[in-house]
Amino acid sequence: MWALLKHSRQMALEHSQLQEVILQRTAELQSLSQRLLKVQDEERRRLSRDLHDSTGQTLAALKINISFLQESCKQDPSKMALVAKAVELADQAIQEIRTMSYLLHPPLLDEVGFGCAAEWYVEGFAKRSGVTVSLDIATELERLPMSVEIVLFRILQESLTNVHRHSGATQVSVCVLRKPEEIVLEIRDNGCGIPAERLNRLLKASAEIGLTGMRERIHELNGELQIESDGHGTTLRAIVPRPARTRSDQLGDGEQGMQAVEGRHSVQQQEPELAHR
Repeated sequence: MWALLKHSRQMALEHSQLQEVILQRTAELQSLSQRLLKVQDEERRRLSRDLHDSTGQTLAALKINISFLQESCKQDPSKMALVAKAVELADQAIQEIRTMSYLLHPPLLDEVGFGCAAEWYVEGFAKRSGVTVSLDIATELERLPMSVEIVLFRILQESLTNVHRHSGATQVSVCVLRKPEEIVLEIRDNGCGIPAERLNRLLKASAEIGLTGMRERIHELNGELQIESDGHGTTLRAIVPRPARTRSDQLGDGEQGMQAVEGRHSVQQQEPELAHR
């Protein structure tokens, strides 16, 4: 009897120790994943800057040289046609490099914040995908810490990419709500939805790399990622706490902070003009 009791206690102790090891390893993996996401964001920022400042400027110089060559070929129609085609290709390459640079890390995110960057990205997505997107952003939305704005922007990017690839949706609504204690980013589509079995698997195991990345980003901010889906579409909500200083700055706003009002943008196949930095 005493031997059995001693064995049970030993097993309980080993089980407790094993649980502690599992929790420790899980925390270490989460920390590693978050560091990798930060490194990825920094690498995107660096590549974006290099593409704009180096490759983009090289192509711009190439176009100028071709334009000078174009002046000397006016008397030869065949050469003029070839040079004109070269100018056209240079313009196309410049536009593609600029778009790629902005998609990697839009300068608007640093310069004026998530709201303007989201508007720019949604407009470009609508044109590239042919999906109609409505965008509601609370007009009272203040500048948030850069870490929060990057997380919200990356989740918006990943969510719209998933909508285009998998949902078959024709309409998407993007809404940003400013509540007293939190910021809510909601992406809702009218696509085919996610089958219940697969949705449960995704929510439990995070088998999708994109979903895992979103969840890790939200976890770092002590936020929450919610996904609801049925045959009428899918809704994703990213909920992050508002920084204490912005909450204190906005005391007395009342219910205004809970509404996404004014300035609704209905976007359908409109690409923004990408300005030179």
